[in-house]
Amino acid sequence: MRVVTYILLALLLLLQYPLWLGKGSWLKVWDIGQQVEAQKKINDQTQQRNAALDAEVRDLKNGTDAIEERARSELSMVRQGEVFFQVVVGEGAATASAVVVAVPSKSDPK
Repeated sequence: MRVVTYILLALLLLLQYPLWLGKGSWLKVWDIGQQVEAQKKINDQTQQRNAALDAEVRDLKNGTDAIEERARSELSMVRQGEVFFQVVVGEGAATASAVVVAVPSKSDPK
């Protein structure tokens, strides 16, 4: 009777091995689930970044306002007929502010 008990116990352990430590074990399934969740977060962040870039590209293709805004902020460009004033506050101050004033040209009908 004791031998049958040991044989059944050994058979039970052999059947449990794949469930806990084998190729498709619960530990590996849990680990892969964690990896899937992490990848979903990365994918969501990437989709948000792509949506923002897509909106910016469509705005640059369709309208001149975005192009003008970029030219003003990144390249410090002004329109023809505008005067650019840069005011530096204090002596040797590192901060400066810029003001763009539109000056009507003589060809404007206003």
